[in-house]
Amino acid sequence: MNKAYFSAQFDSSASIPDQCPESTCEVAFAGRSNAGKSSAINTITRNTKLARTSKTPGRTQLINHFSLDEGRFLVDLPGYGYAQVSKGRQKQWQLAMTQYLISRESLRGLVLVMDIRHPMTESDRALIELQQQGQSGLHVLLTKSDKLSRSQVARAVRSTQTALEDAGVEASLQDFSSLKNTGLDDAHAVLDQWLFDKPLSE
Repeated sequence: MNKAYFSAQFDSSASIPDQCPESTCEVAFAGRSNAGKSSAINTITRNTKLARTSKTPGRTQLINHFSLDEGRFLVDLPGYGYAQVSKGRQKQWQLAMTQYLISRESLRGLVLVMDIRHPMTESDRALIELQQQGQSGLHVLLTKSDKLSRSQVARAVRSTQTALEDAGVEASLQDFSSLKNTGLDDAHAVLDQWLFDKPLSE
């Protein structure tokens, strides 16, 4: 477990990628509204107040950078899906996400957060298609695994993996629970690979 994530601090917010800070490397988190993205970031960093959480969909409306060290960042991207905002605002988000995911040179990986009970929605698939146009890696975090039995979790992971393979998408995958800290070490290992060049076998 890498303690570097526990020192994460808010750096800045941006409405468009051009306003984002310069960085050496970064990993972004994206997910459908209410998928548990902010809770996952807070669990990974052991800071319950780092990313804003809310039961109201679409609370994250900006590109938020959290600094680690030496130019490394974790990035919280705007939620997508059924967020209760205007269509104009959603279009602005989509344009910003497109530019960020495709053009951000320091982006090493995208952690795509999905509710394990509702994975691979149409919105998720659309974001994956977008991500595939860039150069970053992809890791799927199936959150809220505490809501299911072990056998249900295993089935959800297998079905999601199959859906990704059928779509020709190369991605790593895991279940995760912010409530029980399930999968925290696995999530850290993926981030270590992207941010600190550590092989997953370590």
